[in-house]
Amino acid sequence: MAERAVRLPDVGEGIAEAELVEWHVKVGDVVREDAVLGAVMTDKATVEIPSPADGRVIWLAGDVGDILAVGSDFVRLEVDGKGAQATEAVKPASPAAGALAQKSVDAARVPRGPASEPPSASRSQPSAAPPQHAGDRPLAAPAVRLRAREEGVDLHQIRGTGPAGRITHDDLDAYLTRGRTGTTATPYPAQTAVTDIKVVGLRRKIAERMSIASSRIPHITYVEEVDVTSLEDLRAKVNGQKRPGKPKLTLLPFLMRAMVRAIAEQPLLNAHFDDEAGIIHQHAGVHVGIATQTPTGLVVPVVRHTEARDIWDCASEVARLAEAARNGNATRDELTGSTITITSLGALGGLATTPIINHPEVAIVGVNRIAIRPHWDGTAFVPRQMMNLSSSFDHRVIDGFDAAQFVQRIKILLETPAMIFIDS
Repeated sequence: MAERAVRLPDVGEGIAEAELVEWHVKVGDVVREDAVLGAVMTDKATVEIPSPADGRVIWLAGDVGDILAVGSDFVRLEVDGKGAQATEAVKPASPAAGALAQKSVDAARVPRGPASEPPSASRSQPSAAPPQHAGDRPLAAPAVRLRAREEGVDLHQIRGTGPAGRITHDDLDAYLTRGRTGTTATPYPAQTAVTDIKVVGLRRKIAERMSIASSRIPHITYVEEVDVTSLEDLRAKVNGQKRPGKPKLTLLPFLMRAMVRAIAEQPLLNAHFDDEAGIIHQHAGVHVGIATQTPTGLVVPVVRHTEARDIWDCASEVARLAEAARNGNATRDELTGSTITITSLGALGGLATTPIINHPEVAIVGVNRIAIRPHWDGTAFVPRQMMNLSSSFDHRVIDGFDAAQFVQRIKILLETPAMIFIDS
């Protein structure tokens, strides 16, 4: 038998390290060639690492959450053959899931040694056991049983919170307290379990990204009410027509085109701010990031050159990118390069939000829930479909007046949707 080391491959141009997010094997497992050993996450994607040969796992590189250097040993296998240890860097499998666009982790954490077992995702305290059946002998210490007899308490009626459902003095005290206050035993027992969940993978990258944005960008949030009754009427009429090859129109394509028009008048809103160099990179192309919720977390696929797309093209690209992101098939290029972002919770959008800017951008536009509200038209209150736009801006670059002017321009365009299609 020989030992074969499988190294962590180069999983992306310029990537020097990757985070270990999942083990598919444990020490002692027998694996076949091409079986998935584990998964690592780079800045942009989760990549599965396959086995290059049949063998038995004898060593793992570390725990979930560790940062591994490209080229370092990932797994060691015991394989058929004789001679010295063989070393091989395998080719990674296709990316398994998209990840939030961000810079590399600043400080790498070196694994402390081999792991004999893949780490458990959570540790929890034992939960309270249900009351004992009449024929079972309740679990309790002799002292607890003595107190129960002296108090005339049937231990079958007490829910134990100790190990394996053991009844403790605290459980007996709680039961007696309820009895003295005239309160009957509740059918809703108190839950005391605490689950520890290690923040790894995409969730960790989201946390790091949000921390950077919150700590480095002084946000100003501006909320404005928009009457979208006319826009919703237009959408309903267009979607009601049968148009072969045309996607269903949501509010987003109209908002994207309105943002293009507003950015043409205020190009500084479509920029990146390099605060370390003190430079604002103002972009001519409008690359709109669409915050998208996926089973693994929030990612931001990018609709590139929105200024060169019509309503239908915007709708098609948003649908395509959202599907790719949710299926984990979005590429690195599709998840990077946005110059301004839209975030929306759809029907759950609430009345107002305080969106966090997608660093290093300088603006983000938040869409809130559409609801019918009474609106004063000058003579009477009439029902109108209203929606709030909650938008945040980097106050180092964008003044409050400019932020308000930008949102007001979008409001005018959405309230009179024909203006979106009229060239200035």
